[in-house]
Amino acid sequence: MDIFPLLCAVAVTFTGLTKGDGVLPDATVNAAVGETVMFTTTLTPSETPFQSVEWTFGDRNIIFFNFNNFTEPEYEGRITLFIYTGSLELRNLAHNDSGEYKVAIGIVGERPKEGITRLAIHVRVSDVMTTASSTDLLEDGSVRLSCSSSGSTPSFRWFNGSSEVTASDRVQLTDGGANVTINVTRYDQGPFRCNVSNPASSATSGLINLLISYGPENIILKISPSQEYYEEGSNIILSCSADSRPVALFIWLLNGVPLSDTGPELSLMNIQESKSGNYSCQAYNLKTLRSIKSQPAAVSVLKRISGASITPKTNSLIEGNSFNLSCDAAGSVFTREWMKGGLNLTPDNNMALYDNNRVLSFNSLSKKDTGDYLCKVSNPLSHDDATYTMVVIYGPEHVQISGPSEIHLEKTLTLNCIAEAEPAIYTWKLNGTKIHNSAVFTKDNTDYSDSGDYICEVMNNITGRASSAVHGLSVTAPPGPKPFPTGAIVGIVIAVLVCVVVGGGGYYMYNKKKRTSKLSTTPKRNPTTGRGAEGQDNKAYTGGQELNYADISIFQKKDGGTVHLGLQSNSSEYAQIVVNNNPPAAPSPPTYEAHQQRIKRPAPQPRSNATEVYAQVHKK
Repeated sequence: MDIFPLLCAVAVTFTGLTKGDGVLPDATVNAAVGETVMFTTTLTPSETPFQSVEWTFGDRNIIFFNFNNFTEPEYEGRITLFIYTGSLELRNLAHNDSGEYKVAIGIVGERPKEGITRLAIHVRVSDVMTTASSTDLLEDGSVRLSCSSSGSTPSFRWFNGSSEVTASDRVQLTDGGANVTINVTRYDQGPFRCNVSNPASSATSGLINLLISYGPENIILKISPSQEYYEEGSNIILSCSADSRPVALFIWLLNGVPLSDTGPELSLMNIQESKSGNYSCQAYNLKTLRSIKSQPAAVSVLKRISGASITPKTNSLIEGNSFNLSCDAAGSVFTREWMKGGLNLTPDNNMALYDNNRVLSFNSLSKKDTGDYLCKVSNPLSHDDATYTMVVIYGPEHVQISGPSEIHLEKTLTLNCIAEAEPAIYTWKLNGTKIHNSAVFTKDNTDYSDSGDYICEVMNNITGRASSAVHGLSVTAPPGPKPFPTGAIVGIVIAVLVCVVVGGGGYYMYNKKKRTSKLSTTPKRNPTTGRGAEGQDNKAYTGGQELNYADISIFQKKDGGTVHLGLQSNSSEYAQIVVNNNPPAAPSPPTYEAHQQRIKRPAPQPRSNATEVYAQVHKK
């Protein structure tokens, strides 16, 4: 073929081409060595071949089509031209295929179209490998990860799991990302991988896992069952955990002293009160050489409360003395509460609580301290109580007598003696004479002789003290007809006596005269036997005369009236008069004490029947 026509055709073809018609994409086409690349135009495929198509590489021709193909020898077998689109396929790429490619397409009846693109040939990425400066690390240590590969223009990216590793205050990327240095935490254990790519290929390395040791930390101690107090004999399980890699070793401590038990669990079976205390666990990491101790957990083991008792101490229960009560019980005593009458006791100036309320102390006992005292001993699991009855010995004081100060004859008298004393012995006296021994004095059918001063004496044989009260009583006649006055009765009796004496004296003189006249004829009396000469039984004089009776039913008054002694029958009434010619010897003078009692005694009162004062009334 003649070269001149060809050159003329090429010149005509390229005449008037406008750069950037958009026949080819503007972007660089990337491909790998040995691969195939397709330079695809943007033209719609025609029904008939284009008039001409020419592809050039830099300043070298690749192929020219003008109803015939003209291919440069070096591209023989490596290219394929698509005459309906103008696209070109280039195979078996090599590094020297990189550069600028142009296409000029002639279309009948249209202006020629041109396109330019670039081809970048890369060596495919391969043999991607990662290495680590160390895979066994301590937290807060550092590690350097390196990535290497084969291929051209590599680009490096690092991943931890599914997350990309990016630069930060603890991550540094160097050498275009081929190397990464990390100040590791426990979360940096991986797996790490490196991805290497270029525009034509991409490859990823194998995985690297880091073993990062940390801890122990966040130690937690648990108790099961969890409660504030445990009864003796209970079973308790303590467990300990901590964040640590590798797994921490555990030791147990009681009140800071190591126990022989190790491991994450401590079993306390049939626990006794002596095992109470603060339990803690300590975790130790053999890799980091660090340890941590838990907060102590209190295990309080209690014995049940039993046998509560109250014991009196020291002095006796006498008012004014000091006195102590001690409250004790078996078991784990937490609290002691003292109560009296259902109310809690409150310390005051006279009463105090000592030794954690074990001792109730009285500085000076008083009668108001008498009562039932209860001590309640308790702990959170049980309780018991004891009662002590306190009777304060005091008095006597404030002795009082209650009862009437006046009472009628033949009524029942009741006097009550009231005193503040414990204990108390009661003694009643009437006008100085003991009459009764109890707090209540009762007398039926009162008489005038029951009048007088009643004294109630109260004695406390423990305190040695005594006190008394006096109560005056008058026995009076009941209401009704008034009896004769005592003076009138005495006058009547005297008048009767005068009449009897006068009458008796006249009769005596008469008999004496008569007997005198008979002395000459009457035998003389035997002074020894008292008999007469003729055997009469003449009684000797004995000092008493025969009984005479005086009719005293009615007396005439001076004013002409009569005095009735209250006798209602028609029968004659007599007063028995006994004449004693041997009067008793004169009594000795009364003592001063009897004189004083007589002065205090009230004047005697008339009886209800006046005739009973000096005479005994008889009916015939």
